[in-house]
Amino acid sequence: MSNINQVVTTNLTSDKSSCNDHTDCPMSIALDIIGGKWKVIILHQLRGNTLRFGQLRKQIPNITQKTLSQQLKALEQDKLLLRESFHEMPPRVEYTLTTLAEQLNPTLDSLLAWGKEYQKTQG
Repeated sequence: MSNINQVVTTNLTSDKSSCNDHTDCPMSIALDIIGGKWKVIILHQLRGNTLRFGQLRKQIPNITQKTLSQQLKALEQDKLLLRESFHEMPPRVEYTLTTLAEQLNPTLDSLLAWGKEYQKTQG
């Protein structure tokens, strides 16, 4: 195990004791911010991309317009998305990941790899 992995594993293991009160638990905080059905999918779609609302809607066809709008607003409030409005006709809005959101990329990679492995076991 590399030194960085050892440090991270040690820190994560010792953080379990701080999760007795779920309001201050780092895992609860993280899940409050990126949890739910759609936020991780939105973050995954925006990796390395700047997309407009309609483009996101096409890439995530099962999400409703209302839900996508709510999730984008929540991610923006949590400082994971930058929303840029252009004053033109028709109005144009673009979404980009913040540096803070980009720190989630290794986690998203791990979730994607785990999902692929899980799919293999199911069928």
